[in-house]
Amino acid sequence: MVFWEDYMSDEAMGTFAPIVVYWLYAGIYQLLPPLDNYRLHTRKEEEEKNLVPLSSVVKGVLLQQLVQATVAQLLFLLTSSVDASGKSVQPSIPVQTLQILLAMFVMDTWQYFVHRYMHQNKFLYRHVHSQHHRLVVPYAIGALYNHPLEGLLLDTFGGALSFLVSGMTARTAVIFFCFAVIKTVDDHCGLWLPGNIFHILFQNNTAYHDIHHQLQGTKYNYSQPFFSIWDRLLGTHMPYNLVKRPDGGFEARLKKD
Repeated sequence: MVFWEDYMSDEAMGTFAPIVVYWLYAGIYQLLPPLDNYRLHTRKEEEEKNLVPLSSVVKGVLLQQLVQATVAQLLFLLTSSVDASGKSVQPSIPVQTLQILLAMFVMDTWQYFVHRYMHQNKFLYRHVHSQHHRLVVPYAIGALYNHPLEGLLLDTFGGALSFLVSGMTARTAVIFFCFAVIKTVDDHCGLWLPGNIFHILFQNNTAYHDIHHQLQGTKYNYSQPFFSIWDRLLGTHMPYNLVKRPDGGFEARLKKD
């Protein structure tokens, strides 16, 4: 039994929990003090280099989440599995763990190749993917700021494919999608905070993705949100040094293999 079972279905939780988690987690970053000693870019750089106001970013994210919620409801409706008592049939914990790992691999694979193609195709980059790169200096709330078509192809379809291929139930999907949302927000937070578990466990992290948002790194570090496998296998991995800036904070500097 899970805490929401008496209040809403697994399908409803799987649809709306990732949205709530997104705004809660991104909101925490937004409400933090400046933390200049842990920033990958200065506040001045964020103000001068970013080409879109916060209000437009919020509207863009909400639009993408509306589409995601609609697709999620359709997916859960088509794949719902219940027993004679009307309760969802759940696999064992080891099976769910394997399903989540498989979903992570599928999502990484889908997003790598779609993301890379959006950079290589000049039309798609200019008219679609460049919207995300208007945030030259990423921040947490902007993690899902994309062109609507990119949001549909990259995130929504990628999430749906991960869910279907892994065979997870709606209840397992709550865990997976909430985790994916937290990881994505963290990758865009622009902060290198001490003790951040994602920086310890994942090479694909805030600094790794920050390289991709830099002008010199836009053709590298396409992998998201979990691992760097495809970048390493296909020659698009750009290593970096994380160095302290004299005026405070850190900088992810590109280096050659």
